[in-house]
Amino acid sequence: MTKIAIIGGHGKVALELSAILSQDGAEVTSIIRNPDHRDDVASTGAAPLVLDVEKATTAELAQALTGHDAVVWSAGAGGGSPERTYAVDRDAAIRSMDAAGQAGVRRYVMVSYLGAGPDHGVPEDNSFHAYAEAKAAADAHLRSSGLEWTILGPGALTDGPGNGLLDVNPSDTSDGTNTSRSNVARVAAAVLGMPETAGRTIEFRDGTLPLAAALESSD
Repeated sequence: MTKIAIIGGHGKVALELSAILSQDGAEVTSIIRNPDHRDDVASTGAAPLVLDVEKATTAELAQALTGHDAVVWSAGAGGGSPERTYAVDRDAAIRSMDAAGQAGVRRYVMVSYLGAGPDHGVPEDNSFHAYAEAKAAADAHLRSSGLEWTILGPGALTDGPGNGLLDVNPSDTSDGTNTSRSNVARVAAAVLGMPETAGRTIEFRDGTLPLAAALESSD
């Protein structure tokens, strides 16, 4: 049985991903900060593990990840202070990558965003700047980590229904980048079963191609 750890397990994407993976027969450990969220996580079929990744050391994270086949980072500070954004979205994410390496977990899937990178273009006076900087640093660390990584770059997240139809690596986003969280969860589940997606950054939005065809077209 495949064992997958999801960091940030109470987020909307993570909860849906947990349900998909559990229904597919995977054993899912869902890492959460708030113990009050245990029941929500357990209802998806995942095993909740309470660990505050913002404060956890690399060794503590490695202990939590030991024995798993893959890790999915779906955590985030959720806005607020730039300090906490850097602490979670950059520093904790980087520690989790180092921890995966120490724990012998080779496969790592990062949920990032469409347009992430050092040339993100977000001005310093924009409230999104700290997040953009944090994700750029985390993604860069992952690419150089030696792990079998895949970085997912969904567009603007919505709670709309996920139908598994995507546009991958869109060259023209003038008509929007809306991406349902459900589709993000579907893509994350799919790439975990596609070792050929290791070493790839896959940006996407809701679109017209069925998921499997869209992922193949992004090669």
